Amino acid sequence: MSYPAWICPSILSADFARLGEEVEAVVKAGADRIHLDIMDNHYVPNLTMGPMVCESLRRYGIKTPFDVHLMVTEVESLAMKFVEAGASLIVFHPKAVKDLRSLILNIQAAGVECGLAINPDEEVSLVESHLGTIDRLLVMSVFPGFGGQAFIEKTLETTKKAHQIRLQKGYRFRLEMDGGISSSNIARCKEAGADTFVSGSAIFKTKDYAGTIRAFREALAGI
Repeated sequence: MSYPAWICPSILSADFARLGEEVEAVVKAGADRIHLDIMDNHYVPNLTMGPMVCESLRRYGIKTPFDVHLMVTEVESLAMKFVEAGASLIVFHPKAVKDLRSLILNIQAAGVECGLAINPDEEVSLVESHLGTIDRLLVMSVFPGFGGQAFIEKTLETTKKAHQIRLQKGYRFRLEMDGGISSSNIARCKEAGADTFVSGSAIFKTKDYAGTIRAFREALAGI
C-alpha cells in the first residue's frame, strides 16, 4: 500500500492569540491535515489544550481533518470528548490505556480513525498485535512533551521496521513521524517508510508557510 505524502502542521507552535487565523493560513499554504498535541501535565510535563480548542476551530470554519495526539493519562474519557469536538483521528500511547483493542474499536465505531504512538525508546513490538486494526502508527522522533526538540536519528530504524511489517502483512495503516521534522530530514523519513509528517516550529516559526511546505514537498519529490 502506497500513500501520498501528507504534511501535518502542529498547532502547538502556532500563535494562540490568532489560532483560527494561523490554522486557516497553513491550510491555504498547503497543509493536508492539522495536528493537535494534547498534553495534561501528567503523562508528559506540559499542559496544552483541550476539546474546547478543537471545537472552537470547527466553529471558526476550519474543515480540514484534525489529527488529535493524546499525551494524557485519562485517554478513554478525553478520546470521546475529542470525537464529539470534531476530531478526525485520535492517536494515543498504548501504555496509558488498559484495554487497547476496546478503545480502538470504540473510536472507530464512532466514525473516527484511530492510531497508536510509540516513543523513541519503545519498539514496534509494543503495538505489533494491533497494526492490522489501527489507521495510523505514529513514531515519535522526539520525546513527547515540548515542541522545538532536535530529531532523534535512531527513530528512522523504528520506522523502517514498522514499514517492513506493513509490507509483509499487507496492513493499511499510515506511518507517521513527529518531532524535529524539517526540509533537511523529511526525505530520509520518507525513505524509511513514513508517508505522514508532523512539523510544528519548522513551519510556524517561519514567515512563509507556503514556501516552507513547498520546500518539504520538493524534498519528498527528490526521493
